[in-house]
Amino acid sequence: MDYRFSAAQGAALSQIAADALLVVLTADQPTTGSEALDKLIKDAVSSKDWECKAGKTLYIHRPAGVKAPRLVLSGAADASVKAIRAAVGKALAEVKSRGGVQHVALTCSAVLDAAHAQALVQAVDEATYVYRQTKPSAPKPAALSKLTVVAAAEQGAAIKAGLSAGQGVAAGVALARELGNLPGNHCTPTFLGQEARRLSREFKHIKAEVLDRAAIEKLGMGSFLSVTNGSAQPPRFIVLRYEGGAKSQAPIVLVGKGITFDTGGISLKPGAGMDEMKYDMGGAASVLGTFRALADLKPKLNVIGLVPTCENMPSGTATKPGDVVTSMSGQTIEVLNTDAEGRLILCDALTYAERFKPAAVIDIATLTGACVVALGHVHSGLFSADDELADALLAAGRQALDTAWRMPVDEEYGDALKSNFADMGNVGGRDGGAITAAIFLSKFTKAYRWAHLDIAGSAWKSGAAKGGTGRPVGLLTQFLLSQADAGAAAIKPMADKKAKPAPAARRVPAKRVATKRPA
Repeated sequence: MDYRFSAAQGAALSQIAADALLVVLTADQPTTGSEALDKLIKDAVSSKDWECKAGKTLYIHRPAGVKAPRLVLSGAADASVKAIRAAVGKALAEVKSRGGVQHVALTCSAVLDAAHAQALVQAVDEATYVYRQTKPSAPKPAALSKLTVVAAAEQGAAIKAGLSAGQGVAAGVALARELGNLPGNHCTPTFLGQEARRLSREFKHIKAEVLDRAAIEKLGMGSFLSVTNGSAQPPRFIVLRYEGGAKSQAPIVLVGKGITFDTGGISLKPGAGMDEMKYDMGGAASVLGTFRALADLKPKLNVIGLVPTCENMPSGTATKPGDVVTSMSGQTIEVLNTDAEGRLILCDALTYAERFKPAAVIDIATLTGACVVALGHVHSGLFSADDELADALLAAGRQALDTAWRMPVDEEYGDALKSNFADMGNVGGRDGGAITAAIFLSKFTKAYRWAHLDIAGSAWKSGAAKGGTGRPVGLLTQFLLSQADAGAAAIKPMADKKAKPAPAARRVPAKRVATKRPA
């Protein structure tokens, strides 16, 4: 998509040369300053064909006095970024499928800034995305290939900056969405490793290392390996590096759950809806998508991406309920439910993250159905005992329109994880399931500042609109950009905050945790 800015206002708006002109109007500013456009708006309102309200649109073909052959009026609730983005999405729905529309011009009665422009790009990307990798019968791509934002000249610099940033984020969201939508027989752990390597070949600021089973065994990741036991697909542990800051700068580490298909293992899920478990690698997709966005935006900071990825399958070699496994940290885990596998692969990745002496670690996972029950599909669940980190993530989510909601992590919830046969169980009771899952992960994060994003309700949609959303790439990218811009106010490692260092993790010899590939 080609994004442009053009300076025009008042009477010049009606003479814009484009296949379609989209006019977004707010209730408190329902005019454009163009006599021809304002007459059409007044006539539409007086004839009750249209109201200047959120969600209301009107398509006018061959509008009198307007050079563009197609005109769309779209109402916005107010001048907020969220309201303008929604109005643009509604307007695009009126023209995106029309074969003759290749160039759309957009103008708004509200004053637009960089945040508005960034959101416009994301609205266009969402409106025009069609999955076609394994569907030859999918509709042809929309003819729309160019969007020009038209506003007063003094808004130009901010709008251009926003359009540029928006394209970087949109590229990351598109990659995450596409990876999520691929079926499990295409998007395997090996495929995700190949995708990481592709990013490193294409973008010089990104480096990728992909560890195989033997290397994972050597690290002592017994918890991670226990999940792979039932699958013929080999596991992978992906390490991504984005090096945009000084070598001395502590990195931010993103850890993404990469279960490329989740049957539940021996604790088998119900068959209905199990096809959607191809989305259980949404955390991994969001990490890869965020690195794709970083490649375009080039912020001055260092970022590490860690992706433990495998399948969770039932077989004669699969881990059984009641088995006890040893994590990389040396802590033992009683596997009470093999369908609580995401935390088993994440905990070893979180231990591995210690070696980077990070400023902060954020894990992202489609972890619990309980989080969907608690928050639905609007907010991602945010769990952290670190107020500064949590506030920064919440603020980034609001700015990116990719919101999260903070959940409790009180120590008392940890009582549910007690085990008679191991240091902890991998599940508690039914109550507070998303919280106890976060508490489990927190037991492997004592050496650094940490937050957990449960994206089970936000990473994909079900029903007629079934598909990946690309969330929370927007939130993560905005958080990283904000940290890069924060300078001395950026989040510092725990050591810089004079926090008490965590005790050294117990290391377990690889031979105690090594597992064999199924025959």
